[in-house]
Amino acid sequence: MAQKEPRTSASASIPNINPAQYAETGQKQLEAMAEMQKELIAVIEEVNREWATRAQAEAKLATEFAGKLSSAKSIPDAAAIYQEWLARRMEMFAEDSRRVVADGQKFMAAATRFLSNGWTGRSH
Repeated sequence: MAQKEPRTSASASIPNINPAQYAETGQKQLEAMAEMQKELIAVIEEVNREWATRAQAEAKLATEFAGKLSSAKSIPDAAAIYQEWLARRMEMFAEDSRRVVADGQKFMAAATRFLSNGWTGRSH
């Protein structure tokens, strides 16, 4: 049997490695990640402001209706005040539900933009 000659380093296929190209790609990915983080933080801050405003509105509603209830002269008056409060709370609950969905959509849209082109370093 004929012996095969061992491959020399000259005959082996070595990929062309360009460190500058890898550094540039890495830099683009870091920039894309930083941009995504800024966008997600902006969404979270916006949502936080909206919910803080919502919490203040709920506190105002509770204070308002506590005052009305304390001034009720009869049980039917108190029942009417409670019914009014309950109707307003149900409206607020419906608004909260819509807000939760809208906030989730904002967050998912930001994340989707990042996942669709953030890892490649392409601009948005």
